[in-house]
Amino acid sequence: MRLLPQAEEIRTIATSFGYTTAYRFGPPAPEPILLLSGRQASTPMWRANIESLREIGTVWSIDSIGEPGASAQTKAMSSPCDQAAWVDEAIAQLGVERVHLLGVSIGGWLAAQCAIHRRERLASTVLLDPAMTFAPVTWKMVAVSLGSVVPGMPQPIRHRLLSWISGGVAVDDDIPEARLIASGMRDFQQHQPRPTLASADDLMAITTPVLAIIAGASIVHNPDRAAKRARMIPTAQVEIWPGRSHAINGEAPEALTSRIAEFLGSR
Repeated sequence: MRLLPQAEEIRTIATSFGYTTAYRFGPPAPEPILLLSGRQASTPMWRANIESLREIGTVWSIDSIGEPGASAQTKAMSSPCDQAAWVDEAIAQLGVERVHLLGVSIGGWLAAQCAIHRRERLASTVLLDPAMTFAPVTWKMVAVSLGSVVPGMPQPIRHRLLSWISGGVAVDDDIPEARLIASGMRDFQQHQPRPTLASADDLMAITTPVLAIIAGASIVHNPDRAAKRARMIPTAQVEIWPGRSHAINGEAPEALTSRIAEFLGSR
């Protein structure tokens, strides 16, 4: 957190399913960007993005309930509707009119569920290589997921699994984001329902403007298959970024900010 820009506001928010912490970077704004982190991660995973995103608008980030971070789950979630509900309740307490929801990986899945079940507070939705949203996960991603549940797994193996996600880039404890996620894999127990693919009817019923960016070198899913299904959303702009891995937000922060600025400008 010390490596991130200074937050202008830090707010503790109570929802029906627990407590979370929200961080505001920039002045109060009626339609800010709201970040949803990936699995086993929290606000610090956006270290490469917050500074540039703040140039195009105020940024809020919330630590997802049910993931490691400055949050505490107090009630069981039984469905995607429950998971979308706590996000909607949190947005209602930020003092904003609507948000541009930006989620990566499982945060992208969560953002998509909000667009399906709780769209009233959404101005738009940006999905960065969302997991389990448009295509099933691959066997490689299943192997990575085992690092979250197998007790006593050596840290070098966890780093190797994270390297798979990041397109083969060497991962170790010198990288704060890797240390953050490896700690979550090692120490945090999740109690959430398994993410499920949205139905074709759900996708076709989305009315919120959507930008879906699929990483061309992602191991999470088949990129072409994911992009094809994403195009079922009538309001979606869908792109495959060749050569980018599932860690796309850290690989191409400036390019992402430029594309998001263009997308938000068209709103």
